[in-house]
Amino acid sequence: SLMTQALTASFAAALLAGISTPAIAADAGGSTEAAATTAAASAAAAAESAEQTIIVTGQRGEYGAKSTTTATKTSTDIRNIPQALTVISEKQIEDQAIRSVAELLTFVPGATPGTGESNRDQFTLRGNNTTADFFVDGIRDDVQYFRDFYNVDRVEVIKGPNAMIFGRGGGGGIVNRVTKRASFGEYREALTATDSSGGVRLTGDLDQGLGQGFGIRINGLYENGDSFRRHVDLERYGVNPTFAFQAGSATRIDVGYEYFHDRRTTDRGVPSIGGEPLEGFDKTFFGDPDDSYAKADVNVGTFAIEHEFADGLTLKNRTLFGGYDKFYQNIFANGAVTNGSVALGAYNSRNDRRNLFSQTDLVWENLLGGIDQTLLFGFEVGRQKSRNHRQSGTISGLPGNRVSLDDPTVDVPVTFASVGGDANNRTEATVAAFYVQDQVRPTDWLEIVAGLRFDSFKLEVNDLRAADEDFNRRDELWSPRLGLILKPRSNLSLYASFSRSYLPQSGDQFSALTSTTDELKPERFDNYELGAKWEPIDGLLATAAVYKLDRTNTRATDPLTNRTVLTGAQRSKGLELGLERSISDRWQVSAGYAWQKAEITKTTAAAPAGREVPLVPRHSFSLWNRYDVSSSMGLGLGVIARSKSYASINNTVRLPSYARVDAAAYYKVMRGIEAQINVENIFGADYFPTAHNDNNIAPGAPRTVKAQLRFGF
Repeated sequence: SLMTQALTASFAAALLAGISTPAIAADAGGSTEAAATTAAASAAAAAESAEQTIIVTGQRGEYGAKSTTTATKTSTDIRNIPQALTVISEKQIEDQAIRSVAELLTFVPGATPGTGESNRDQFTLRGNNTTADFFVDGIRDDVQYFRDFYNVDRVEVIKGPNAMIFGRGGGGGIVNRVTKRASFGEYREALTATDSSGGVRLTGDLDQGLGQGFGIRINGLYENGDSFRRHVDLERYGVNPTFAFQAGSATRIDVGYEYFHDRRTTDRGVPSIGGEPLEGFDKTFFGDPDDSYAKADVNVGTFAIEHEFADGLTLKNRTLFGGYDKFYQNIFANGAVTNGSVALGAYNSRNDRRNLFSQTDLVWENLLGGIDQTLLFGFEVGRQKSRNHRQSGTISGLPGNRVSLDDPTVDVPVTFASVGGDANNRTEATVAAFYVQDQVRPTDWLEIVAGLRFDSFKLEVNDLRAADEDFNRRDELWSPRLGLILKPRSNLSLYASFSRSYLPQSGDQFSALTSTTDELKPERFDNYELGAKWEPIDGLLATAAVYKLDRTNTRATDPLTNRTVLTGAQRSKGLELGLERSISDRWQVSAGYAWQKAEITKTTAAAPAGREVPLVPRHSFSLWNRYDVSSSMGLGLGVIARSKSYASINNTVRLPSYARVDAAAYYKVMRGIEAQINVENIFGADYFPTAHNDNNIAPGAPRTVKAQLRFGF
């Protein structure tokens, strides 16, 4: 397109300009140092107050973060959190030109992205697959859609079950997006990007102090993207204004709204042949691309208030209301390749949801009995209403619904209608929870983190199929957490921890309940972990963790009575190593390695004992470096490598091992303008990084070039 050509020409001119400029450093919300100086001069009191209460602790120019409020609901140094977590900052996201949750998770040890049937984010973490364990600013964001990072300060991946903080689910861990908010400073940034597939992406970030303790921040996005896969594209756009009010030095109020739209081709990938992914069809669409699409419209309003009392007391509330309208439809490969042809299947599904959550926390920093500690008291209430309706498709004009490998992309009539097994229901889930946690520091070398949460979770399902039945269940769940942290040196912490989570038998989307499942106890996740966090040099964090995670109360069929019983079990165990943040002022790094094994230990309804859990490679490794060779020039280099894994619990189709090499170059054209080129898969590796099942396998992209210009002023 003309826009793409103009952008590419501008980018080439920028590289040739050769004008040096100092680096643009930024504060926690993405504002520059110059903006912070201006803000201090114009509104010193407001800026000082905002700095005291600001949640986001990472910096725009840094990888990782030094502390977080997510894992404990209190501001805690990452070294003092007794569990493994990986933090990927906005700076790293932009340096790597990461545009999706799936791309980001390939750089998280122990995580494997899923395809989500090409209509949602999905991942496997520590051997547990989920579509629901997503959070935004610590509040549940469990709707099935594709998220973007245009308004994100950082993404935190917290490993292992931790219902004490997050409530139900989270069996393998959670993914939390920390969003940007007003800094009371002045900063403006615009980014324009393109890629070798012809896609265009535009983002903007305006942060403006309004005086007298008021501030506004607006983030926006427009993207029109193409793919190396034929007939596959997307269009998405979003806007996220937030307003902040600093009522004196002790109180801050934030109000925000986001509208986000995503529409894309539903691309289910390629089928298998002979227990391996089908080779030579990486660009070929199997099915009907014109009638395969997913669309989501998201409207989210947020309110947050934080007030600091005397004597170390802080009261916080965060409330979210979200409306999510989701529909997808697909005509896709529905079996393995046999005799040079493959069968197609079709269905569509509507999944609409309304979420309302409110969390209130009281944090007390104190010296009770002469012992330094941080006490947390909190409660959460929430309600989720969902409408689920699936319709199966009947394909006309294809004998046996089969297409030849010579021409698997078709345009055929499809009739959609509900059949017996298709979901058609309304659900309402309500939760009321309270929790207490104490972080006790009796000496400089010892810290104890202990917490307990109680959840009253009720699910009501109105099944609208022929029987028009109503089902309901209430679960009362106690979720403990205990961590012991030893600090033999100021830059080293060693920890041991135990945590537990539950998942009701209606699944992580609680989209169905039956006369059988409404009588069953929730699944249980118990995690035992040992780890170490070490800063060998100032600014660099090295981590190590070994864990055992048991999933019990999974469904199985009693061979004698043929009744459903809760005797199934799964065990995941592994080693995770991480390295993040900066080696020097010029050198930033994010690296990880995981050895993991996840298998069915007691026969379940899905698989017999001994089967390996899908999408869990025994070895996975990732590395990304950025090194600034001068004040105006930087270089990036990365590697992703994974051993083979299974595409599904059937263990009949293997995804081969692979390695991919990426690189980048950065150039500061002049003050406030930076040019960037990323080349992914430099050596053109042919690989299959993930799958949804044995015959919906995602081919990896070939060599891809991404170019962008960033304007900061």
